[in-house]
Amino acid sequence: MKKYFAGAALLLAALTGQAHSAETLNWKALEDEAVSLLSRYVQIDTTNPPGNEMKAAQFLKAIFDKEGIENRVIESAPGRANFYARLPGDGSKKALVLMHHMDVVPAESRLWKETAFSGVVKDGAVWGRGAIDNKGGGVLGLMTVVGLKRQNTALKGDVILLGTADEEAGGVFGAGFLVENHADLFKNVGVVLNEGGSIRVDEKGTARVYSVGVSEKVPLWLKLTAVGAPGHAASPGPNQAVLRLIGALQRVASYQTPIKVVPEVQKFYADSAATAPQPWRERYRDLRKSLEDPAVLAEFVKDRSNNARVRNTISITGLKGSDKINVIPAFAAAEIDVRLLPGEDPQAFIADLRKVIGDDSIKVEIMLSRNAAKTPHSPEAMKVITDYANATDPGTPVIESMGSGFTDCHFFREKAIPCLGFLPNRASSVNEGMVHGIDERMSVESLKSGVRAMYEIVRKLVVE
Repeated sequence: MKKYFAGAALLLAALTGQAHSAETLNWKALEDEAVSLLSRYVQIDTTNPPGNEMKAAQFLKAIFDKEGIENRVIESAPGRANFYARLPGDGSKKALVLMHHMDVVPAESRLWKETAFSGVVKDGAVWGRGAIDNKGGGVLGLMTVVGLKRQNTALKGDVILLGTADEEAGGVFGAGFLVENHADLFKNVGVVLNEGGSIRVDEKGTARVYSVGVSEKVPLWLKLTAVGAPGHAASPGPNQAVLRLIGALQRVASYQTPIKVVPEVQKFYADSAATAPQPWRERYRDLRKSLEDPAVLAEFVKDRSNNARVRNTISITGLKGSDKINVIPAFAAAEIDVRLLPGEDPQAFIADLRKVIGDDSIKVEIMLSRNAAKTPHSPEAMKVITDYANATDPGTPVIESMGSGFTDCHFFREKAIPCLGFLPNRASSVNEGMVHGIDERMSVESLKSGVRAMYEIVRKLVVE
């Protein structure tokens, strides 16, 4: 890691043409400050629902007020807030947005080694719900804006830090609200950097690929409702809503959606083949053909990320029956999170799902559905990321990827504003497994290297 940091300092000089910049920033102090801020940030419980992002927005506001940076809190509903801070440039270049979401998914603390909102720094990591998804990303952007301000850097383009509400529930009170009701805030934006990609490393910490998200799978959230005869649990009958629903869900859970290697995924694996281990190096060069072999397919989809990239996925995430243990309910419902590959027709998928369910009495309702949105091209941002990769991790490919989850990028892409999923922290497959899981934590080393990387990339985009 020492080699990395030394290289980063030299890279900063090369990228900016101003060698004094790396010397005037106290990197150790800045990195230690990032760790402290993330620890405090994850202690703020913004579980969605209900969100309560106002607490996080006020936390960010206090920091930016102290630094003398223009900022505002934008409330979309009672307790639901978004944060917006702007460091102005001279307007000769378009603005850059560093976006993250402030809300987090629920956490069952009793399953964690550390309390989910402890923010404890232990075993070389900052522990807590949101450390990775996505408050860690917020700290990378925060420290970049603060660092530029402390240096009194002459910017050609504005740098905006954006903290959004409600991303985990679809973004209606967050990015969706902002782009529809405060479009003026994004008039001269050239690119948005957000979650959705990172520097992927192997178990030894060696960079394998720089993944930059340019498209995403499409969420299709469904509610299945079964109807039956209600009654006393002491005298059960055959026509029960819960039993009908269980039968339908068993068939759904057993259903294997077809394998489909869309062009974006075919290109992603072909571009990453050079750094893949054998025998996958050759298989990745034409993944579509390779997966025609049942044995190769079976091995490939054992990896959850691989599996999600080559098929529509179905996750049964919620169940609701009776409110009383001794009452047979008239209704039973389940919530299903479906993620569709780009180009898929939601209605056609629902028609197929109805066939799998095999029970016409089961009601299927759409809770959330979106159109696919691929980001407009941003050649300058891709070049800067590529230059950084070549200088820091020579030979590591920079690859445009498709995210298996959705992000707030969707709202900006629909407005023709480029949004790239890329946070330059060094992440392994272990990190991915923590997102929405237990014991979520961000490595201190990854956070510190990400602070430097984000600063250097942003400086290149808005200074030169």
